[in-house]
Amino acid sequence: MDGAHSAALQLQQLPPTSSASAGNEASFSYKENLIGALLAIFGHLVVSIALNLQKYCHIRLAGSKDPRAYFKTKTWWLGLFLMLLGELGVFASYAFAPLSLIVPLSAVSVIASAIIGIIFIKEKWKPKDFLRRYILSFVGCGLAVVGTYLLVTFAPNSHEKMTGENVTRHLVSWPFLLYMLVEIILFCLLLYFYKEKNANNIVVILLLVALLGSMTVVTVKAVAGMLVLSIQGNLQLDYPIFYVMFVCMVATAVYQAAFLSQASQMYDSSLIASVGYILSTTIAITAGAVFYLDFIGEDVLHICMFALGCLIAFLGVFLITRNKKKAIPFEPYISMDAMPDSYLHNQLLFKRYSNSRNLCHNLESL
Repeated sequence: MDGAHSAALQLQQLPPTSSASAGNEASFSYKENLIGALLAIFGHLVVSIALNLQKYCHIRLAGSKDPRAYFKTKTWWLGLFLMLLGELGVFASYAFAPLSLIVPLSAVSVIASAIIGIIFIKEKWKPKDFLRRYILSFVGCGLAVVGTYLLVTFAPNSHEKMTGENVTRHLVSWPFLLYMLVEIILFCLLLYFYKEKNANNIVVILLLVALLGSMTVVTVKAVAGMLVLSIQGNLQLDYPIFYVMFVCMVATAVYQAAFLSQASQMYDSSLIASVGYILSTTIAITAGAVFYLDFIGEDVLHICMFALGCLIAFLGVFLITRNKKKAIPFEPYISMDAMPDSYLHNQLLFKRYSNSRNLCHNLESL
């Protein structure tokens, strides 16, 4: 009788214990989300400050005869140090929070650049034209902040230790293999139209960047997670998948930078920033949802609010970049000796044609 009574008491105590452990796990996941989000926000802020420091240095030395004079300034090296520090913070953030949360937070960099560009760089503006010129930037910053808040609040709470076994299991899962097949086919088609058909549309180029970028962030999260586990004492560097992910991370990042460089030669930087942010974030979140199963177990309300936060952040970034002044390309003087032969030939034909017209006109007047 006593044994049955004690067994009944144990069964009654089980539900509170399981619910308490679930609550502790949920609070721990929110804490990891917060750490990852703060690291990402810190990293993007520092990178923005670093880029503006280097921009400020280049502006000050614009008239210098030495093209590498900025190497001798402390400001430029401080900017480089801050950039490395910021990138390290963003890299570490992938080890703590889901990929779907970290990727959209790059909007913080756009917000910071818009504010620093007005205050730190001291861009010229008249008081009367201040509201008219910067109203879109302020509205865009406000929308981006609201979108960022929704992203952090309603981000998925899927947390999984990035062990070698887990990464390998995700890599060979059929949803990701199917996703990779679709992405490879799409990438090859876009690359064919871009190289063979000269389809230099900005959407084509930035889609190539976004497809490569989605693989970059997937591999970055795996590498960062395995490094953090190794630092904590659970060594993961003896798994071959770590080096596979590391090589893929470096390769996709290099080719991504190459396509971005080509896009910057043909289109305005503000247009690249807005369109690239929207495409890269959308495809990266999709890749994270397929590879890491970020949204498994999330209710519909959280997913909808997270999507709403992304849309608001997209609109904010678009308004911020749309309000930026377009750079006026510098057209240097070119002497006639530097002109190509075809240009000189056309100029000679035009001169002969003009002379013949003048001669006919003089004959008619006679």
